Amino acid sequence: MDRVCPSRMCYETSKRCFDICLSAITLALLSPVFLFVAIAVKCDSQGPSIHKGLRVGRQGRPFNIYKFRTMVNGAQRGSPVTTEGDTRITRFGRILRRWKIDELPNLINIFMGNMSFVGPRPESPVYVNYYTAKQRQVFSVKPGIACLAQIRFPNEQSLLKGQELNERVYLQHMANKLELDLLYVETSSFWGDLAILVCTFFAVFGIKIDLTKSFRRNHLCHLDLS
Repeated sequence: MDRVCPSRMCYETSKRCFDICLSAITLALLSPVFLFVAIAVKCDSQGPSIHKGLRVGRQGRPFNIYKFRTMVNGAQRGSPVTTEGDTRITRFGRILRRWKIDELPNLINIFMGNMSFVGPRPESPVYVNYYTAKQRQVFSVKPGIACLAQIRFPNEQSLLKGQELNERVYLQHMANKLELDLLYVETSSFWGDLAILVCTFFAVFGIKIDLTKSFRRNHLCHLDLS
């Protein structure tokens, strides 16, 4: 039987406690926002306010990720990846995506335990099938909301312009993100998670932070996120 490193156990425990406490507090505080957005989504287009999408989580287990619906009802029959100019995105959906408000229901996933605040963004099973054996190492940790790839590519949709997705281009982009995800798997720590969480928050508003000036080397400052 494999032994688990005590420091790793401490990290996992503290991370889970952090996830439960912060997600519960945030869900309670943002409940009025949830109600307003849910009503606005319903008024903007037909369909449910919350969208459930199948993703692959820790140890390769599938789970449903919760988001505010930003696309027309039935859009799931098309490509699982959206790009800038995608006609399936609703008017209100564009606003939600611009400020990442559509991802607020991810807090439910965090509280339930199939996601964390920090970790590789979960991918659709369609594209997980393309992962190499090495890339599948990202499944050794829980997927999350904030990650190094979010800091490096804060406006992912603008990088994939065009209504028709070029699959080859997306697979290359996915490989670039997975390189950062694998670096996270190798270097993750509680303080490193806090650094990523803060930097991701600022990245949403277009503010870049130089990690080499803000955090010590063992807190991921050696990674090139420029």
